[in-house]
Amino acid sequence: MDKLIVQGRKRLVGEVNISGAKNAAVAVIPAAIMAEGVSVLENLPRIEDVNNLCHTIEKLGGTCTYLDNGHTLKIDCDKGTAHCATFEEVQKIRASYYFLGAMLARYKKAEVALPGGCNFGVRPIDLHLKGFRALGATVEEGNGMVRAYADRLVGTSIYMDQVSVGATINIMLAASMAEGVTTIENAAKEPHVVDTANYLNMMGANIKGAGTDVIRIKGVEKLHGAQYTIIPDQIEAGTYMIAAAITGGDVLVKNIIPKHMDSLTAKLDEMNVTIEEHDDSIRVTANRPLHCANVKTMSYPGFPTDLQPQIAALLSVCQGQSVITENVWDNRYQYIDELRKMGAQVQIDGRVARIDGIPRLTGANVTATDLRAGAAMILAALAAEGESVIDGVKYIDRGYEEVEHKFNALGANITRVKA
Repeated sequence: MDKLIVQGRKRLVGEVNISGAKNAAVAVIPAAIMAEGVSVLENLPRIEDVNNLCHTIEKLGGTCTYLDNGHTLKIDCDKGTAHCATFEEVQKIRASYYFLGAMLARYKKAEVALPGGCNFGVRPIDLHLKGFRALGATVEEGNGMVRAYADRLVGTSIYMDQVSVGATINIMLAASMAEGVTTIENAAKEPHVVDTANYLNMMGANIKGAGTDVIRIKGVEKLHGAQYTIIPDQIEAGTYMIAAAITGGDVLVKNIIPKHMDSLTAKLDEMNVTIEEHDDSIRVTANRPLHCANVKTMSYPGFPTDLQPQIAALLSVCQGQSVITENVWDNRYQYIDELRKMGAQVQIDGRVARIDGIPRLTGANVTATDLRAGAAMILAALAAEGESVIDGVKYIDRGYEEVEHKFNALGANITRVKA
């Protein structure tokens, strides 16, 4: 397994271009198999999750071809694909469950391995399956697989017991080709929900209300291929914004949608970080003492759980005591022991983390326990005194494109050691 060697106490200065959104890409790519025809997806990040999804589509019988600079992908499923995804690649990523909704929509049958991805808690998909059943599908689970099939899907009203991005998107996929009208109430409002809906509409779907808590879908018989550009990655952008703050840096984060960053920019401003917003970029300058803050993760437009580990690293070097309340995942604090190796003073009580800020962290050998925790280890290492070695880089590569190159361009000193 690759390792990253990070030399600490490096102030980040300069500009960084943000890649396409991982969370949007991993929903839009499976959606492409619903189309009769060819889709061209632009601004895709070159990350492992995208590669794994492409491998899966090819094993199902479709074709995926990278164009130009490798950030544009042509997907051809015009002649159809298999409806059973049992491959090793599927089990590496959480987004495998989107194949269920996509296949069920086009073929009225789907068989997909249960989700993989980061290991920071169970990934219940009961809301997904409840939605499929409400649309008229029979759903069976067993031997690590989910099977769903129906003679026909019929639109209905579905109330989400809790806000779920994955379930909202998956039900939206299936309902796009159901008979009649489907209403999803208490729907997730995240930017990648909107992005997936926009792509489906470009393919000929009829979806309204994405980005609100009520989504209405009028089913259509067929979808066609479309050309679509993926939105910028909100979480990657937030990671570099926090990196600027933790290193006392001055970084212009480019190719973003500033509105998507509101919850983070408000929190950084509260922590005494200077924020300048422009049309498609944000400048983050940290040249004053950092203040403690309280953070509660919530569904969008609240503070994203995928930035919780990164903000924890920052809060560990802020003056005073900060409190993080994790409201999304049950077990997202696995990385805290790694942060403690670097000197962080953190106490965990269930979903609550209390962090007593210290002047600086110390370099150590640490492990990325999941994707975003890996990003947090990089940020902590950049701010730490001395050298840090980060193991588990495979998790980081799942969601960050050319991570060491982007950081080094800002003045970091990160070396990748190949396995």
